[in-house]
Amino acid sequence: MKISCIELYHVSIPLRYTFWPTWIPGYPQTHNRFTLIKLVTDDGIEGYSAGTAMGKEREGLGDLLAGYILGTDPADINRVQSLLKQAGYLGWRNFWIEPAFWDIIGKSKGKPVYELLGGNARPVEVYCSTGEMHDPHKRIDEILRLTERGFKTFKLRVKNKELNDDIRHIEIISKGVGNKVKLGVDANQGWPVSIVDRIPDWDLKRAKEFVRACEANNIVWLEEPLDSRDYDGNAVLKRFSKKVKISGAELNYGWDEIKIMFEKDCFHIYQPDATFAGGIAQVKKVIDACHEKKREFSPHTWTSGIGFYIGWNMVLADTKNKLPLEYPLEEPSWIPEFRDGIIEPIIPDKNAMLQPFSRPGLGFEIDKKLLSKYGKRYFKMTEFGLKLKVIREKGIKEALALKKRKETV
Repeated sequence: MKISCIELYHVSIPLRYTFWPTWIPGYPQTHNRFTLIKLVTDDGIEGYSAGTAMGKEREGLGDLLAGYILGTDPADINRVQSLLKQAGYLGWRNFWIEPAFWDIIGKSKGKPVYELLGGNARPVEVYCSTGEMHDPHKRIDEILRLTERGFKTFKLRVKNKELNDDIRHIEIISKGVGNKVKLGVDANQGWPVSIVDRIPDWDLKRAKEFVRACEANNIVWLEEPLDSRDYDGNAVLKRFSKKVKISGAELNYGWDEIKIMFEKDCFHIYQPDATFAGGIAQVKKVIDACHEKKREFSPHTWTSGIGFYIGWNMVLADTKNKLPLEYPLEEPSWIPEFRDGIIEPIIPDKNAMLQPFSRPGLGFEIDKKLLSKYGKRYFKMTEFGLKLKVIREKGIKEALALKKRKETV
């Protein structure tokens, strides 16, 4: 089995209401955009994955990837990991592509990916992960309404210029909801963005003060209170925090960086997203390290419905996992219809539980009609097409020499 065709799509799903993500303060998001990759094997198995996009910035990615991916054995994940890392030296971080190979492996074996990783089918509780910072009194009402739909745990966002305003925000909400729910907070300091509003980056002093406020207001966990590569600062903060669990590593560059976090003991909870942090194979290393080091795992899933399925597989692969899974939801803007876009919307039951899926591969199915509506294919290359391209660019003599050299390596 080998990869015989690669296709890339720009997908852009218009939102009914503008979304204001706290991780890009001041930015009005009007679409859910991502790059979709479709890989096809020589025996017709299709594998899919998706990477978050701001627009059409990956327009030229296919020309780079085709030479790395076409002809590859999808079951040789170590080789796939190496090739995607090599391609990243010359362009984009490409580990969001790696789950598509797992999708193929699972479909070829007739098993969900989580089973291939040693996991098992079981119901998973989800927590409501908000994405905007609302007036705290409004947020109290929103949380209480959502508890009627079964949600027991919620994640808040803070992104004020002044620390006192961030503290006031969580104080009001915590007091307003009382002991009805569990609350976490995401500071979004791991990878700060200031293309619109310029919100100060936190230093260790500010992070410590906010940790004290979280402890005084029954906050269960605090995500990314410092830069994601401030390994020493995060380790100091973890030791400083007595009641609040510190978490991070969602977008770090895979195991190469996250292993340093384990060495320095940066977090109580590790939350790598396989579409950013090294793909499924490297996130599985993180899960195994969490077991060894007695730390917890809870993946970041705020990307798309496809990204959510990938994270869902990772939780099901972690048989010791007891934490709820992040469920991105910010009504009325970021809701399943637009979040999931080209797959069937993922809806928890009345107890905020997701029942396990048994479909082989990553578990989702692409709705071809919705893909046609929201997506535009901008690249397609087959093995034969790649050979013609090499001949045109290098000449037939050099093309034959390259072919011979690759076959003898």
